[in-house]
Amino acid sequence: MCGRYLLLSSPEAFRRLFGYPQEPNFPPRYNVAPTQPVPIVRMGEGQRQFALVRWGLIPSWVKDPRSFSLLVNARIESVNDKPAFRNAMRRRRCLFPADGFYEWKDAAGGKRPFCVRPKDGLPIGFAGLWETWMGPHGEEMETAAIITTQANRELAELHPRMPAIVPPEAFDLWLDCSRVDALTATALLAPAPEGMLEAYEISPAVNRTANDDPVLIEPLRQQPAAAEKAAPPASATKSKRKPAREKDELQPSLFDDLP
Repeated sequence: MCGRYLLLSSPEAFRRLFGYPQEPNFPPRYNVAPTQPVPIVRMGEGQRQFALVRWGLIPSWVKDPRSFSLLVNARIESVNDKPAFRNAMRRRRCLFPADGFYEWKDAAGGKRPFCVRPKDGLPIGFAGLWETWMGPHGEEMETAAIITTQANRELAELHPRMPAIVPPEAFDLWLDCSRVDALTATALLAPAPEGMLEAYEISPAVNRTANDDPVLIEPLRQQPAAAEKAAPPASATKSKRKPAREKDELQPSLFDDLP
């Protein structure tokens, strides 16, 4: 899956890669999380367009979003069949500008976070879907989800899934829903080539959405203080009872703006 990702390149670098005419200005983000506003690129008026949407797709047919589970990811294997994604796959495909993502590896003592980034340091585009939800009182909300695929051999040691990365030469085919049908577009998506990405362990500070600074992407071996602070006490490691997961109260709600 993909539950957090990075937006580090300059606005101009993203604009050059994705070729949209708008000139948005936004700061780097080291810990993009679900329910937050995120940039996407989609087709509009015959050209690529930059847009801001909420991360977490809400299908247009949902009556009450509060009773519907937030769809952060969509599996490529079922994206053409599931009602929540089927129409968007046909008509509303998009790209998520990104510079990498985070993944958590199961390990004794708890999950260990890793940063996954392109080795060449250049921005990339995740395959995505977007939707517009209209409420009964005229509310309108645009949302989106990242499409995931099977992890390549290198990343499978961390997690079996990864975001589907669309190569730049396939951007037009992926985005042009009027000329490229959903099944053809699906065939464009595959695990990232071996050797394209690097993965290294980072501090558990990334677990908290309020943390959003360059320290998050530093390798853990360069953060001895953080590693020592994050280590559980000896008594905790002997306990057989799994502690309850602490809720991050600073995580915003997708529906904060709804009446």
